[in-house]
Amino acid sequence: MFSFLTQYGFETNYLKAVLFDMDGVLFDSMRNHAEAWVQAVEKHGLQMTREMVYENEGRTGDGTINLLAEVQWRRKATPEECKAIYETKSRVFNSLPEALPMPGAAQLLRACKQAGLTVVLVTGSGQKSLLEKLEHAYPGIFTSEYMVTAFDVKYGKPHPEPYLMGLKKAGCSASEAIVVENAPLGIRAGRAAGIFTIGVNTGPLADAVLANAGANIVVGSMKELAECAAL
Repeated sequence: MFSFLTQYGFETNYLKAVLFDMDGVLFDSMRNHAEAWVQAVEKHGLQMTREMVYENEGRTGDGTINLLAEVQWRRKATPEECKAIYETKSRVFNSLPEALPMPGAAQLLRACKQAGLTVVLVTGSGQKSLLEKLEHAYPGIFTSEYMVTAFDVKYGKPHPEPYLMGLKKAGCSASEAIVVENAPLGIRAGRAAGIFTIGVNTGPLADAVLANAGANIVVGSMKELAECAAL
């Protein structure tokens, strides 16, 4: 399992846990997030491109809004403005067709479980029904004690706190885990936590963007990663 990582200097004999991001890794949901963010901020007098959404994936909602506000309004958004914009974003997102599981993700998750590895979810999402959604798409894989969500951390990605908490929940050190991420900020968070990080490019950004964020390796899809892991 993951024996191909030895060529990149990772000691697979010590692997105990795999820490997965969610959007763009387990679910093909980033296009919906991009559409929702673009529509929401425009309704409140801000502008954001879809590419910017992918570049800032993993940042907290308030962090994303203030990133735009400080440049375009020359000030931070108020708590009330952040709340209103994020509520609009959530409404738009929930009105879009439900995102499907990412091709290859189920195969990879099952292989991790069969190899006796601890599977941990590390997401910036704060969806209340997250566990139900994961159980429906990936039955028997995720449990609440091995999940890190927006409710669990003070600092979002690219801060290492989410992945450091993931290590703590897995009961292992950074050298005993790998991160699977699709976003530049998530990759930076994984590397800042000292973890070997695989960049899976499931979006429109160039491979070089993920590599420059610090990914130890970059693959083109979850299906490709699942096939590599099976070698």
